Amino acid sequence: MTTDRKDPVTDQRTAPARDGSEPLRPSDHVDSDETITQPALGLVGWLRWAWRQLTSMRTALVLLLLLAIAAVPGSIFPQRMANPNGVTQWESDNPGLFPVLDGLQMFDVYQSAWFSAIYILLFVSLIGCILPRTKHHWKALRTRPPRTPARLGRLDAFREERVEGVDAAHAIDLAGRQLKAQGYRVERYDGRGAFSVSAERGYLRETGNLVFHAALVGVLLTVGIGGGFAYTGQRVVVEGTTFVNSLLDYSSMNRGRFVDDAALSPYAMKLDSFDVTYQPYGEAGSGQAGDFSANVSVTHTDGSTSEDAVRVNHPLKLDGDSIYLLGNGYAPTITVRDADGDVVYSDSVPFLPQDTAMTSTGVIKVTDGLPEQLGMVGFFYPTQVPLDSGAFASAYGDLLNPVLTLNVYAGDLGIDDGTPRSVYALDVTGLEQLTGGDTGTDSIELAPGDTADLPDGLGTITFDDVTPEDADPALGYAESVKRFASLQVHHDPSALGVLVFAVLATLGLLVALFVPRRRMWVKATPDSDGVRLEYAALARGDDPTLPDAVEQLSRKHREALEG
Repeated sequence: MTTDRKDPVTDQRTAPARDGSEPLRPSDHVDSDETITQPALGLVGWLRWAWRQLTSMRTALVLLLLLAIAAVPGSIFPQRMANPNGVTQWESDNPGLFPVLDGLQMFDVYQSAWFSAIYILLFVSLIGCILPRTKHHWKALRTRPPRTPARLGRLDAFREERVEGVDAAHAIDLAGRQLKAQGYRVERYDGRGAFSVSAERGYLRETGNLVFHAALVGVLLTVGIGGGFAYTGQRVVVEGTTFVNSLLDYSSMNRGRFVDDAALSPYAMKLDSFDVTYQPYGEAGSGQAGDFSANVSVTHTDGSTSEDAVRVNHPLKLDGDSIYLLGNGYAPTITVRDADGDVVYSDSVPFLPQDTAMTSTGVIKVTDGLPEQLGMVGFFYPTQVPLDSGAFASAYGDLLNPVLTLNVYAGDLGIDDGTPRSVYALDVTGLEQLTGGDTGTDSIELAPGDTADLPDGLGTITFDDVTPEDADPALGYAESVKRFASLQVHHDPSALGVLVFAVLATLGLLVALFVPRRRMWVKATPDSDGVRLEYAALARGDDPTLPDAVEQLSRKHREALEG
């Protein structure tokens, strides 16, 4: 015996088929046996799907997070654009790991292919988000506020009042004026024996949101395009020498793809003196440097001259360039003569400081004029003191007892094979050590003004005393050794644009966070007992102040009616 079966979807009884089997079901029924076949998207369909995924806000947020994560290696590893010397030092300290990381572009993060890919995808995603939202927002700004709902009591923020002796139309007119004074767009809707006004505000919230995202696009564009016109160069300038702002006069230079040889302003800058103040010897904090000042004379592009100074955290602004003071040290002036007394080398050589007491190391390379090339590895001690081990150290950063020690090496310095060599390092592989170490010959030790013989009768070396002739003899060695300043010249035309867009992004974000989007309705329905007033509001998103806003509107409206 068969019985009717209740359909679980339609909640109706269905009779079984005559053959006793289950009744037939349509193909789209919930318990149909037929498999639903999704139509093939095709190439265009998949492209549309990919575009929608890329231009979704979720994807934009993920890409923004990835961009922040991708920028982390740029703060961990030195970048060639900003610190080429640091990259060279990192390679020297980690010769095995450096090729791997360099292949991953860890020292060129912001110009790397993977960082650029994230950058471009984020740019496209933001553009794809902004354009349709802007179109929709512009349309919404010109749309009338929606009609008053028939049942306002269903809204969470609702309040009802009853008044007597008041004209309903007048009450709604008054409510409309009050809402308009609060910045709402209002629209009057009357009908079916009731009078009402619909009001809305908060479109500035979406405007701020769009401004925020558009400003992010502006930052990306400004950085991407402006970076092509930026350059950063380093130069070591010794007292008394002049630096010319040209590509040939930089120790190292990193420039954008749009920077050509004529892009640099041809000004010149001479380092007149480098002033340093130290805590006096014997006092608390002895030897600590208090202030640095690189005093320069600038010859501008128009031929005029001026005097200025470069200080720590106070860069010198010059023809759109920012000139920073990166470091400083001593540059002993060395003169080498051959066996006949002829000068074959004379220069002020920068020695790099190794500690706060200015113990410094440097390299002197004499490539011509002698029977064989000489390389000298030296230590300079501004205030030499002997240690218990017999070695030397500097006890103070100023020139109280300056001493220069040198170990001499002879042989091929590798200058002539075309391989780039650092002026601050000497590869002693294959060189013969002539002084110091296990040679049995003491290292050369010189004070300012001293001269010593080179090994094997090769000639002499002099540590020149550069104290001016009119200097006060009571100052001792205070001006006997020149100083150098390490300067960085940075030019970035995108800085102002990035600042403007960053301010716009901040303002847009603040507006998007603190401007509420809400709709308000006031409805007046006359009846035999007077006028029933209904106040209601609806917010887009969370708005904990919405009930208070309805209560405040109703109170001010009643007060106006009573007045």
